[in-house]
Amino acid sequence: MARDAGRDSLARLKRSLTIAGGGLAGLSLAIALRSRGVPVTVVEVGNYPRHRVCGEFISGVTVETLSELRIADLFDGAHHHISLAWHDLGRRFLTDTLPVPALGISRFALDERLRLRFTGIGGELITGSRARPEPAEGLVWAAGRRPRPGRWIGLKAHVRLPTAADLEMHSGTNGYAGLAGVEDGWTNVCGLFLLDREMDAKGPDLLPAYLDAGGNSRLAAALRAAEWREGSFTTVAGFELGRQTPVPGLLCVGDAESMIPPFTGNGMSMAFQAAALAADPLAEWAGGRCAWQETRTAIHGRLRRGFRRRLAAAAILHRGLLHSGIRSAAGSLAAAGILPFRSLLPLVR
Repeated sequence: MARDAGRDSLARLKRSLTIAGGGLAGLSLAIALRSRGVPVTVVEVGNYPRHRVCGEFISGVTVETLSELRIADLFDGAHHHISLAWHDLGRRFLTDTLPVPALGISRFALDERLRLRFTGIGGELITGSRARPEPAEGLVWAAGRRPRPGRWIGLKAHVRLPTAADLEMHSGTNGYAGLAGVEDGWTNVCGLFLLDREMDAKGPDLLPAYLDAGGNSRLAAALRAAEWREGSFTTVAGFELGRQTPVPGLLCVGDAESMIPPFTGNGMSMAFQAAALAADPLAEWAGGRCAWQETRTAIHGRLRRGFRRRLAAAAILHRGLLHSGIRSAAGSLAAAGILPFRSLLPLVR
């Protein structure tokens, strides 16, 4: 009895945490902490379910990490992607398979599953509210990229479109797009392009227009002729890739801390991995076993060490995707059967 009373007392003494941002990193971290009895409030500017600009292709995170976060079962029914095909300017130059199957599930479905899991275990979710990125004890900023001048625009939509492989990549002179199957027979088409402020297109027409401008006219025509899922077109602009500019004293995880180029297929995995890296130090702080500054420093170090190599490798490869000479050389190597895809993939994992 005395031991049980002591445990109850410790539970009541746990400090509460507020997580700004209810996306992959924010909700998975909240679930992991709530599963340990930590009082957690998530503040999200949007509502659920919702579409997000995202490749919706999860490659590189282990089942062990998802289990540690208490979310592995939420991927039941997700597509298991193995085959891939890479096209440049409409010409296929690489077909291969992934060494480990990747998961395909839409953010529309996954974020909703995460929301239900979090609220179902006693977490408090506040939607339609915008938090402020002001450093404070117990505040974790997981609200994605902070708007800033940037060279990129991201575009996404779900369409009824057959693909030649589980994952298709289409590179061009102005960026690239990835196609991957998600639930209910939809194909997610998500592109990253150099922002063109003089582009003569609006709304959903932007996606095929950017593909056309980059030399992927065949894919653009297929998109124009396809059925589009109502409400699925989304766009985001005003951001840069790589490490994000820090706000002194603010604890950031997920895209708010770093954004890997989407061609890697590792962005969603990094969100979950960041949550797993942050969970233990935050649980220690919530239990009163360390100071906030110590916690923030520990998490910052974990994220830097965990992601340094893949961010550096991805930045180099990303520049190559926009260089015509390097893309041409890659095509020649692929035609000769000596493009080291299997050797390059671990560099961005």
